[in-house]
Amino acid sequence: MPSSRLRLTAAVLLVLTALPGCSDLDEAAAAGVSPNDLVADLAAQLAGASELTYEATYQLSGGATGTIAQVRQPAGTAYIYPQGKLLVTGEATTSCVTTTKPATCTLTAPATPTSPTPAAMYRDASASGLVAPAVVLTLLNRAVLDPEVDVKQRDTTIAGRHATCVTLGGLDGADTSDFDTCITNEGVLGSFSGLINGTRTDLAMTHYADRVKPATFMVPVTAKIDDRRAQTPSR
Repeated sequence: MPSSRLRLTAAVLLVLTALPGCSDLDEAAAAGVSPNDLVADLAAQLAGASELTYEATYQLSGGATGTIAQVRQPAGTAYIYPQGKLLVTGEATTSCVTTTKPATCTLTAPATPTSPTPAAMYRDASASGLVAPAVVLTLLNRAVLDPEVDVKQRDTTIAGRHATCVTLGGLDGADTSDFDTCITNEGVLGSFSGLINGTRTDLAMTHYADRVKPATFMVPVTAKIDDRRAQTPSR
């Protein structure tokens, strides 16, 4: 559910868009809503999507496609990209390489509330151009803490879903890059354009559904399984 802060900001922006003259951000600033507040609200919206069940298809750089899916009962998230598949469930964290014959899948101990999925697990997906929402959330949270960040906000429609977008510039830190991202009203990642681990990444959602296909959470039928859960140190 949206926080009271999110509802307040949304109400302020709704009123401001009806007024002529200054830009949205200028008017928001005049109303006491800073650019950093707008980014914080967008980050909260993205974080809130953890309660959704959905499947989204993305167009990736170079014309490939990827999928991000999430279910709540039982909880699980899937990332499907050109070179593989990452499944994060209560039973295991399963990383599959699908470019080999047969495909190979490595199972490690599942994430826990105190030990979430390591960022390194998303590396292959990110390298293929499929950016996990958790990665974008980290970037937004960093931007919230940067008092010099330059924020340009706009509204758009992506795959039939209304979305709020921000272009962030002037970010501090040698390892931080300017980027642009859109988050749908539901809190789903709509698009991203920027550098991830030094690689230019562009993705945009092309299809959204509030149902997940059963095959999305299945490993390839002929995959070679390497179950390392018993070897994974308890977290």
